[in-house]
Amino acid sequence: MLSLIVLLGCGSDAKETRGEKGPVPVEVAQVEVGRIELRRQLSGSLQPSADFYAASRTSGQVQELRVRVSDPVQRGGVVAVLDDADLVQQVRQAEAEVLVAKANLSEAEARMEIAAKESERAQQLKGRGISSEAQVDTARAEELSAEAGLAVANAQIARAEAALQSARIELDETMVRANWTGGDGDRIVAERLVDEGDVVSANQPMFRIVDLSPLLGIVRVTERDYPRINPGDPVTIATDAYPGEVFSGTITRIAPVFSEQSRQARVEFEVENPDYRLKPGMFVRTSLVLEVKEEATIIPDGAIVRRNDENGIFLLGADRQTVSWHPVVIGIREGERVEVTSAEGVSGEVITVGQQLLNDGSKVHLAESEDVETSQ
Repeated sequence: MLSLIVLLGCGSDAKETRGEKGPVPVEVAQVEVGRIELRRQLSGSLQPSADFYAASRTSGQVQELRVRVSDPVQRGGVVAVLDDADLVQQVRQAEAEVLVAKANLSEAEARMEIAAKESERAQQLKGRGISSEAQVDTARAEELSAEAGLAVANAQIARAEAALQSARIELDETMVRANWTGGDGDRIVAERLVDEGDVVSANQPMFRIVDLSPLLGIVRVTERDYPRINPGDPVTIATDAYPGEVFSGTITRIAPVFSEQSRQARVEFEVENPDYRLKPGMFVRTSLVLEVKEEATIIPDGAIVRRNDENGIFLLGADRQTVSWHPVVIGIREGERVEVTSAEGVSGEVITVGQQLLNDGSKVHLAESEDVETSQ
């Protein structure tokens, strides 16, 4: 009898020992249905969309620099002038050679005209029996010689004019121009590589000229993300130079190969930069949207619990006093928001704090966050 009384008296303690506690204080959040995006944050850099080096096509001493760093340059504009004194003299000499050749041509034409007339007269005199065959042959030889002289004079003119043209081209090449191909509008001088008075050789770069709008951004993506990226997809970028500001761009090219070292592929995007605030070489943080779902079931990331090798959540019952366990499949994550799917569907309110103390069917009561922290 005594032992029975003892057991009855300890009933409440035994109940607690078995884990049957009172309602667990929890916090809840509403399950949402809406848009969610899968984004990747990638580090990258900016480059000019076009990079051109203005170079001298001839050797010489730099006489004048007409642009400086940050100056705008139009296509075909003169950026530097080399000393042209020797080439000016060569042009004058070539012009004189052309004049001499033209004078020789005039002389050859006159000689040709006289020789032709002499040959014709010799033929006429022979017909009248006055001139001999030898005289006719001599006149004809003179005519042929005059024809050859005329041909030589014409060739000398062609050679002199070609030399003059060459000298003029060399003289023009002392004007160093920004003759890039493709694209209209101004570009900007990024670097000056010579000083006035320097002696430069042919094809030596003198200025680096870049196109700052649009700029070219470069990031690298992994094999996992590669299939989800397409030309035309939007990107947003941020840089430490402008905290809190976001700039927009568009993917333009995707490399068809992966680096064997990094196992990543190069992705290029363009960013409009009409006011030139962004600069080549800037480090940027790039956000790419890889996937979008419009009617996704969304819960806070903290609501997910791992039990028995599966992910799940606790939903608050209609009585708001009990919870039910629902296995879920995790989809897109966006910050602290997570897309979930479930065969039974997920709706209503989900437990976000206190769920680690719960089991399927556990009793709960909604409490302030301080009560929940105390119970945990």
